[in-house]
Amino acid sequence: MPLPHFFLLLMVCFVWAGNFIISAWAVQFLEPVTYTVVRFALVFALIFPLLRRPAPGQWLGLVVTCWFVGALHFAFLFMALGRSSDVSSVALLMQVYIPISTILAVVFLGERIGWRTTSGIALSFTGVLVMGFDPLILAQLDVMLLVLLSALSLAAGTVMMRRLKGVSAMNFQAWNALFAFPLLFVLAFWLESPIEGIQASFTEFPEVWAAVAFSSIGASIIGHGTFYWLVQRHEINSLLPVLLSIPVLAVIMGVIFWGDRPGPRLLFGGTLVLAGVLWITLRMRWRRTAKAETPPAT
Repeated sequence: MPLPHFFLLLMVCFVWAGNFIISAWAVQFLEPVTYTVVRFALVFALIFPLLRRPAPGQWLGLVVTCWFVGALHFAFLFMALGRSSDVSSVALLMQVYIPISTILAVVFLGERIGWRTTSGIALSFTGVLVMGFDPLILAQLDVMLLVLLSALSLAAGTVMMRRLKGVSAMNFQAWNALFAFPLLFVLAFWLESPIEGIQASFTEFPEVWAAVAFSSIGASIIGHGTFYWLVQRHEINSLLPVLLSIPVLAVIMGVIFWGDRPGPRLLFGGTLVLAGVLWITLRMRWRRTAKAETPPAT
């Protein structure tokens, strides 16, 4: 990978890690689901010209994928950040979506994995158990549940996304914002008071809109746009190990800017989760490389 491309990828990692901190701050002033609604509304307003009609037979899969990847994933994540006293545990625990997506791919896509990949999954879930016994996690089990629901939603959406055909990355971002918005709007009115919250934030906490802009423009449009630009030029398996720096950067930022003080169980459990995720990623890379190098049968 050329050095400028590596720095672009590192920039994406910093932006996505910073989004944990920015969003955790924003949901102190704007309720989490309402914040998610506003975020997707701004994303759609900026990129709706990129909407392209999907191929026939793709509509149902596209809608459900957007509900999982967009609406449910972010709603649960921002609710967790709004309830959590720290950012580090959320950022570390969120990485469990990779082993969950691997399991879902086996169950629903019929993919086969060996004992080495299975050991990586087991290592990640062992890390979750270790984190679960940290006093910080024990004091906020509702946050742990919300993060796991967010990870499950993202994993399910990721698996379903692999069945979509003919939907480009930024086109998907536009559809994601459009289809996620109605579901989030209903959830916001059910769980919160979105109109009052938006009005109050305009008058009492106008700086929260800078956070909305960062999350929408920086994390979603620029972050995902840059990442998909890199995906078109490099193998995804060469990018994934670098992405593991995101939770590490989020923990560092949480300590510096949020006052996090992660304990030994949380750090050890998080290390096990990341080690399992890295092992799964490397196994996927090796399997694809071996498959590509296998000569065709004659």
